[in-house]
Amino acid sequence: MSLSLPLPEPTPATGPLADRLRPRALPEVVGQDHLLGPAGTLTRMLQRGSLASLILWGPPGVGKTTIARLLAEQANLHFVQLSAVFSGVADLKKCFEEATRRRAHGQATLLFVDEIHRFNRAQQDGFLPVVENGTVTLIGATTENPSFALNGALLSRCQVLVLKRLDDAGLDLLLHRAEAAIGHPLPVDPEARATLRAMADGDGRYLLNLAEQLAALPPETPPLDVPELSELLAKRAALYDKDREEHYNLISALHKSLRGSDCDAALYWLARMLVGGEDPRYIARRLLRFASEDIGMADPQALQFTLAAWETYERLGSPEGELAIAQAVVYLGTAPKSNALYTALGAAQRAAKGTGSLMPPAHILNAPTKLMKNLGYGAGYAYDHDTEDGFSGQNYFPDTMPRQQFYHPVERGFEREVGKRLAYWAKLRQDRGA
Repeated sequence: MSLSLPLPEPTPATGPLADRLRPRALPEVVGQDHLLGPAGTLTRMLQRGSLASLILWGPPGVGKTTIARLLAEQANLHFVQLSAVFSGVADLKKCFEEATRRRAHGQATLLFVDEIHRFNRAQQDGFLPVVENGTVTLIGATTENPSFALNGALLSRCQVLVLKRLDDAGLDLLLHRAEAAIGHPLPVDPEARATLRAMADGDGRYLLNLAEQLAALPPETPPLDVPELSELLAKRAALYDKDREEHYNLISALHKSLRGSDCDAALYWLARMLVGGEDPRYIARRLLRFASEDIGMADPQALQFTLAAWETYERLGSPEGELAIAQAVVYLGTAPKSNALYTALGAAQRAAKGTGSLMPPAHILNAPTKLMKNLGYGAGYAYDHDTEDGFSGQNYFPDTMPRQQFYHPVERGFEREVGKRLAYWAKLRQDRGA
């Protein structure tokens, strides 16, 4: 359904605290100075009198709806709000028709669409003509990465602005505003106050809802400490959606922390994923990939160790088996690193694609039939175990293909020893003219 409203009047003192403290002017918005400060993007747009269609991308509770309302007021635009959760094609059509009529009478429209990523492709395409011809100035709000959640055609007609989660200073400012509104300090000691901000996880609206619960305590309540606060207020679950961008962000953070040999940071990202409900099997698969891609021959045991950790989890399940996953994380984080194997396979695959269907040299072909022997299959093959060094130095590349080196071991871990072997064999091959 659509909602066409004038900008709100001040909420009575009995209203919800989050509504009572809703900013009445853009400078009152907390934590978005990069957009609303003196040199902010939105500030400059308003100064030029050229408010573009926008996508406001950011986590919950950072002011997306408030900013849209205040932009409409500042730019003298009629404010219309839609929720993609509750609206359909009929609502969009009605909204566009009303905006067209207002435009004919000289009144421009700012259309705010909350959760715009929930509209399907056809619904998103419906915005294109009215945005292009200026019937509406569109402001869409989303918590999802617009690159994945929105059509490219719609994105090309809008400017994406990123809103930041509120930092500790911004959250503390909101707490001071809450205390001014309720007329007395919140009954928490300094450590509990810091915990209160942490529980909000960057969400200003959620913080004010927590503050409202504390404000409802009897006036004689002594300051709560951290355990008492945690018992009173339900702890907020960390934002994590296994099907959304955060899923990929955290596994990327885990992978790169391991690559950087920071096992403490890797344990933190592992814990974030587990607390968020990620399947440990998915994590184990990614760790197994890491063991080959980023460690490889620098520590060949890494692959077996990670497989063993995965098998341990399968046998024990959660939560006991998660310790084995953590053990693998520490092993991989502290192991020597090398992507030489990963790079070598890529180089060999590129060579294979570029050389077509070259035959192996005849001397390394089996000759199970008389015809094949007559054709020279196997002729001149040197059995390496019969040589003095256990190394014949023969050519194993196709006859018309120059020898190439794909694998370049690094001077770390076990690969240092592998490199010595390869150098030794290369010298023997050179001495024998192979």
